[in-house]
Amino acid sequence: MKFPHFNWSAALVLGCALFSGGVMADSFFEVTVTNVTNVTKGMTFTPIMLATTRRGDLFFRLGDAASEEVATMAETGDLAPLMDSLDAYDITNSSFLPFLGPGESVTQMVAVRGSYRYLSIAAMLIPSNDTFFGAASVVMPYSYKPVVLNLPAYDAGSELNDELCDNLPGPGCGEDPGPFSDNGEGFIYISNGIRGGGDLDADALDFNNPVARVVIKRASGY
Repeated sequence: MKFPHFNWSAALVLGCALFSGGVMADSFFEVTVTNVTNVTKGMTFTPIMLATTRRGDLFFRLGDAASEEVATMAETGDLAPLMDSLDAYDITNSSFLPFLGPGESVTQMVAVRGSYRYLSIAAMLIPSNDTFFGAASVVMPYSYKPVVLNLPAYDAGSELNDELCDNLPGPGCGEDPGPFSDNGEGFIYISNGIRGGGDLDADALDFNNPVARVVIKRASGY
């Protein structure tokens, strides 16, 4: 039996091209998050999660009830349950920098491969009951032109906004994070800011949206 001639040289060239083009290899991105709340008052960010996921992996949506993992993140700053719940190719958090104050920035590197080329991001704002910022399923840029996101603050709707230090983690109140609660509004919505109805001073802490500026840039040299 005669077999058709197979061009091994062409196959090798094609295989190398696919590997170098990112089908089999990682592409790396620098993600810089800046806290753009008012530098004279403003809010502080807890460690920030970055994850590369597939398209449509929406860990939160406006108007939906927050999952237990999102509620825990939004109420306590604890990212572990949320990170464990995501189907991510690469996932990290800025725990090396526990708090990001107004006007401060942090840069982290994440990798994408194949269909895992969408960014998920989240962090809590403190002091607050259940306020966070985030984005889900943001496509990473194919070119070296940066993508800039201006993200608002969301209320997880999982805890009553009593603004009492007994229920607020982090600096300013000094309480340890407690378990998430279920007596909030019941759905995720754009945060109303700090109202000053409990132990928090609205004049010192209230903020306007957006609260975070995110710059996604393809890393050169990889």
